[in-house]
Amino acid sequence: MLAFAAYFMLPLFWLVVSATKSGSDLFDSFGLWFAHDFHLGQNVRDLLDTRTLDGGTYLLWMRNSMLYSVSSAVIAALACAAAGYGFAKFSFRGREALFWLVLGTVMVPTQALATPTYLLFAKVGLTNGPWSIILPSSVIPFGVYLMRIYADRAVPIQVIEAARLDGASELRIFRSIAFRLLAPGFVTVALFAFVACWNNYFLPLIMLSEPKWYPFTIGVTQIGTTAAITGSLLAIVPLMAAFLLLQRYWQSGLAAGSVH
Repeated sequence: MLAFAAYFMLPLFWLVVSATKSGSDLFDSFGLWFAHDFHLGQNVRDLLDTRTLDGGTYLLWMRNSMLYSVSSAVIAALACAAAGYGFAKFSFRGREALFWLVLGTVMVPTQALATPTYLLFAKVGLTNGPWSIILPSSVIPFGVYLMRIYADRAVPIQVIEAARLDGASELRIFRSIAFRLLAPGFVTVALFAFVACWNNYFLPLIMLSEPKWYPFTIGVTQIGTTAAITGSLLAIVPLMAAFLLLQRYWQSGLAAGSVH
């Protein structure tokens, strides 16, 4: 465990240390320890200074990343919740075959789908814009599997039948009853989608051609080394905040799927 912890924490420690150095200290001092001069505050101010091209552009890239990640997380979680609930609580012809087909797509690397997705989006004129990132990032087959497992355990069939006897429509049952019971699973899928879109590099690289639409993963490659390191460190903050704020929902959602 200590070896695995060191393996995962060492790059993060290097990132924190490097973000505190000036451009000259970054290459002249020992990489895994702090330099004599502490430049983190100055590096952050230079990066976020809207009077400079790099600073103003970085704020725009961070805004784009937040837009893409939040939008895709909400859409993906809603779609997976509805699909998982449908697979778990409705019987229809071909249900298992369709579910295994969806589950089989988990084994397909997302990088292998990037180029075909670009060609399809180019045909309908959706490249070089927010939807070219949001829509592909909203498709999470594993989320459908997770929500089916969670819905099977979290939504009692007796509650659904009671609501039907009271005259509630299927949409009303899902919206008013099932969706509230699926909240932990919903948050778990939303976190998966948020992190995947936030860290995505290859899809924006081939979909976007104008810098004004770049997320930070592409944008940091366009600026200086010190600014890129500081920008990468600041980009971790939203992920940490999301996990800390939604930790209890995320943990309970994972536990429910793991013991099926």
